[in-house]
Amino acid sequence: MARIAGVNIPTAKRVPIALTYIHGIGPTKAGEICEKVGIESTRRVNELSDAEVLKIREAIDEGYMVEGDLRREVAVNIKRLMDLGCYRGLRHRRHLPVRGQRTHTNARTRKGPAKPIAGKKK
Repeated sequence: MARIAGVNIPTAKRVPIALTYIHGIGPTKAGEICEKVGIESTRRVNELSDAEVLKIREAIDEGYMVEGDLRREVAVNIKRLMDLGCYRGLRHRRHLPVRGQRTHTNARTRKGPAKPIAGKKK
């Protein structure tokens, strides 16, 4: 099992698909990494040699912010918005949608399960 950026990537999948299991690497960046290292996108992870896995690991370390560093930076950015007291920060603080979505209906993912209001009838 290959371990890249602290993540065990699945061995049976193709290399670009397996790289998307790393937080911060999507399909486009995975394709770029494969091109940069010189690995065909049709190869599977279990077919890679240790040297090729090492090349992938080095390419990710030098060129991309992934996993813990990326999560930390996002958290710091959100905390900065909350400390500023700007509109987006207030929305984060109240656990409401940040990007202008409606909340009269929907937004259940962000708001959590519906809470009944005592004494309210239609």
